[in-house]
Amino acid sequence: MPRLLIAAFALLLAGCATAPEPTPVSSETTTKATEQMSDEALQSQWWTWAASSTEKRNPLVDDSGQWCAENQPKDVWFFAGTLGGGGSVNRRCQVPAGRPLAGPAINTYTNCDTFLADAKGTVTLDGQLVELRRIDPTAITFQTVQDNVMGAPTGRVDARACGLWAWLPPLSPGEHELRVQGEFGSFKTSVRYILTVR
Repeated sequence: MPRLLIAAFALLLAGCATAPEPTPVSSETTTKATEQMSDEALQSQWWTWAASSTEKRNPLVDDSGQWCAENQPKDVWFFAGTLGGGGSVNRRCQVPAGRPLAGPAINTYTNCDTFLADAKGTVTLDGQLVELRRIDPTAITFQTVQDNVMGAPTGRVDARACGLWAWLPPLSPGEHELRVQGEFGSFKTSVRYILTVR
């Protein structure tokens, strides 16, 4: 076999070799390429979801899971902590199969520099710690309804948002436990989700 043909064949085999697995993302760094949504898109969509219903039907103040499906987008299933207060909440929710999950251990759209210096949080899925994605202050735009639970002005809001975020690939059918905990100064949030994937 001519040497040129052997070299071409070797090059073709090298090109078909499996690429090395990406290095796990540290919770101390901001990442964009390793996630399915950019920092801006993730936060803009989540805050729009969180502010898209009043307190009477809002997933952030839900203490049972009855409103966790409220206004969920079609491409991702959002989860949330609480508005603080220090108590723990249990939510039972159904999640559509084949949909990734995303949400913050703790987040804000005000005073990000001070917030990120002291914010702490964890997310666990079925007892396993989920590596968090630290999102530094990012310019976002989100939409709110009147009388939203955050007290934000009605309509379009331009802000700089940040936080410690989890992104989970679609879960297998069945029941899963998701725990979300966050802390910043006197603000504490703790939620236990029982998720049924169908």
